Amino acid sequence: MKEFIQSEAKTETAVLVALITKKQDERKTQEYLDELEFLAETAGAVTVKRFTQRLDGPSSVTYVGKGKLEEIRQYIEMEEEAEREVGMVIFDDELTAKQLRNIEAELKVKILDRTSLILDIFAMRAQTANAKTQVELAQYRYMLPRLQRLWTHLERQRGGAVGLRGPGETQLEMDRRIILNRMSLLKERLAEIDKQKTTQRKNRGQMIRVALVGYTNVGKSTLTNLLAKSDVFAENKLFATLDTTVRKVIIDNLPFLLTDTVGFIRKLPHDLVDSFKSTLDEVREADILFHIVDVSHPDFEEQMQVVNQTLADLGCAEKPTVIVFNKMDAYTWTEKDADDLTPGTKENVSLTDLMQTWMARTEDCIFISARQRTNLEELKSLLYSRVRQLHVQKYPYNNFLFEQYNEQGEAE
Repeated sequence: MKEFIQSEAKTETAVLVALITKKQDERKTQEYLDELEFLAETAGAVTVKRFTQRLDGPSSVTYVGKGKLEEIRQYIEMEEEAEREVGMVIFDDELTAKQLRNIEAELKVKILDRTSLILDIFAMRAQTANAKTQVELAQYRYMLPRLQRLWTHLERQRGGAVGLRGPGETQLEMDRRIILNRMSLLKERLAEIDKQKTTQRKNRGQMIRVALVGYTNVGKSTLTNLLAKSDVFAENKLFATLDTTVRKVIIDNLPFLLTDTVGFIRKLPHDLVDSFKSTLDEVREADILFHIVDVSHPDFEEQMQVVNQTLADLGCAEKPTVIVFNKMDAYTWTEKDADDLTPGTKENVSLTDLMQTWMARTEDCIFISARQRTNLEELKSLLYSRVRQLHVQKYPYNNFLFEQYNEQGEAE
């Protein structure tokens, strides 16, 4: 089978589609669409229009109703007449094979869902052989149940632009048997990688492991660079970091391992969680988690819930955790007028008042700005105290040697 080769992304125009349901009101839907637009931008697409519809739940046939689908089709045709071609339509939920087939037949353009868009970004961001293998396996897992309409031989060739960076469908060779064989090969390769990673973790010696976890684009890589004085890639885009980065950090003669992990996101595809087992094992084997939160984001509390749920799925909910509220320099709020009697919202709360809410009752909690280096020394002190406490519990003999070393250094 020919190896898949990524090609450079080209800018395309996209239309976004989402539902307003009983469980997801209009405000929440718009917030999800904001994130979907950011995902599209990260993948290299420009959003030109949004469509929403109120339904009890997605239609099993076309996701949205027939009338809304006709409205989207008319918009696409109108843009074509104006020589502004719409390259794709992106849906905020995962689509079934039936929904994909029916929507494509009606709209006659490329159709993506949230899962395929995230997979596409992962394919674009993957740099190492490990990450590329994990992404490719996740893509095949996503593709396999959607091959019904292309059962014997595939009609199209794929590869290239947004949503098509997946394993390329070359000529007529990608049928179900070939995909299953390829998946088997990738699983074997990942099993070998997992063994290598396990050996690496065992060879790291008796040092406490600290893992930075959090929603995507909250500043984990920036913080890693500051603490470890390293050059981990950091960018204001989603999933800038895919490969887990481990750095040795020393604070006041106390060494420990700091791990920068892949960011989480709403509706993170299960195929990605399964494929990135060796990466997420760094979280499972950490002694303490530092949960990085973008406090300037209007939905940071919901993002925290997403991360907490993902950690629970990984069996890490009970690990010692410190909450680090980052980007305090970017926090904005609007003061209410004195005669405004309407109920206040989060947008009317100052950062000082916010600190006095439930956060004041959280023992392990700190506010910082990695970009401005605000409270960075306080964070280092907190890191030191928590790591040393765990070190005493886990390696009492090493702690005795550490104390002897410090006493000798002070005497000299």
